[in-house]
Amino acid sequence: MSASKRILIAVPSYRRPDRLARLLVTLAGQREDVAPLSADVIVIDNDPEGSAAGPAHAASVHYRLEPRPGLAAVRNTALDEAISRGVDALVFIDDDEVPAPGWLQALISPWAAGTADLVSGRVESEFDVPPDEWIVAGGFFRRVRFADGERMPAAPTNNLLIDVSALRTTGIRFDEDFGRSGGEDIHFTSALTRAGVRIAAAPRAVVTDHVPADRATPSWVLRRAFRVGTTTARSDIGLTYGAVRTLRRRARWLAVGLARALAGAARWVLGLVTRSTVHQARGARLAARGIGMAAGGAGFRYLEYRPRSSS
Repeated sequence: MSASKRILIAVPSYRRPDRLARLLVTLAGQREDVAPLSADVIVIDNDPEGSAAGPAHAASVHYRLEPRPGLAAVRNTALDEAISRGVDALVFIDDDEVPAPGWLQALISPWAAGTADLVSGRVESEFDVPPDEWIVAGGFFRRVRFADGERMPAAPTNNLLIDVSALRTTGIRFDEDFGRSGGEDIHFTSALTRAGVRIAAAPRAVVTDHVPADRATPSWVLRRAFRVGTTTARSDIGLTYGAVRTLRRRARWLAVGLARALAGAARWVLGLVTRSTVHQARGARLAARGIGMAAGGAGFRYLEYRPRSSS
């Protein structure tokens, strides 16, 4: 690995100073693991009151305030920082995550070997309280697994390395129209892959994601399934060019969404009849996502992230 390569680790943060401080301590060791490669850290604070400033300064890392609400704005600020600083790669990790030993090295290796432009690590969930049996049965927090080096059509950005040259070449940025709905990461990485950028899976680059108690509820996970359905459809439609093609994509998502909703409802009924928690939960999940896809195909936007108050 060339010592001249420079990495910037960007940590979006919003009002979680204790968890941010914990992450910054672990990142210090991760940076040592990849020496002599240079890895700097920047905290991008989305709290207008600057709640992340203290932990960032205590850890002696870079800090920038981005008061415009929404992860898309925060992540675009990270892109700007990476480009302006002239680094070779940008790494995203969330402020409530904890990387496993060897995480950064495993994330960098495929990129350093020249086999990928983007590298997506694995995310595991950790719960504040044991999740309800219904949530476990429905697999709501189970993520799709990819083999080491497998090509991916898109990727989330909570454990992702991006070759900055791909940003310069394509000019692709996060669409801030997804700022309050979520899904900006899948839209961004889908646009990159359509431009010929390679995303490779790195399952050995593991981070643990914190799930608070208020997210481990049936109502929250079903709302999230619906939202993912809407943004999946909206992203695909937004990346389609031409009026006729766009109309066809809308019709396709309406049809696919309704078909999934009906299949999910049928499985849920089967679960009721057979008293199967698995069928009930997975049927509800499929129905919620299908309804979301149909709604997204019709142009509906679900705003998961509401406007913030100062309190």
